[in-house]
Amino acid sequence: MSQYDNARIGIVSISDRASSGAYEDKGLPALREWLEAALFNPLAFDALLIPDEQPAIEAALKELADTRGCCLILTTGGTGPAPRDVTPEATLAVADKLMPGFGEAMRAVSLKYVPTAILSRQVGVVRGKSLILNLPGQPKAIAETLDGVFAAVPYCIDLIGGPYLETRPEKIQAFRPKSAIRQKPE
Repeated sequence: MSQYDNARIGIVSISDRASSGAYEDKGLPALREWLEAALFNPLAFDALLIPDEQPAIEAALKELADTRGCCLILTTGGTGPAPRDVTPEATLAVADKLMPGFGEAMRAVSLKYVPTAILSRQVGVVRGKSLILNLPGQPKAIAETLDGVFAAVPYCIDLIGGPYLETRPEKIQAFRPKSAIRQKPE
């Protein structure tokens, strides 16, 4: 039995071409690899590969949050200005609370690497006991973004009633106020 809370995480890759089999999706493996390297918790992943269609994205996010009980849902893809990019609209449509700091921080991180980061419309929201974050589509950008914002994710999940996520300090150091830090069992 692990001393760490179990965590169910939804990972969603949103791509017309990858979902149709036109090319191999690289977003889901990148998300899973980063999370496995960052967290001590026993993880269960619910992975979905879906097209850029707002009703499908909304349905997937609702299913992962409401039925499957994912404490964290990370999407990749569909956040740009192109007509088919509707991930932020779908995410906002299912939100209970907007978390604007996440979108601002994700764009700020990406802006260190590419000037086109200002074109991103990534958002962060809470639905019930789930934190939902829209990430970029490329594996390198996914890792850079998570490296830049994930320190705030565990405490946010604490505040919305989710499991206590323990990060691996060599990968990422979670930030919590001293009063929110759980003492390790001896």
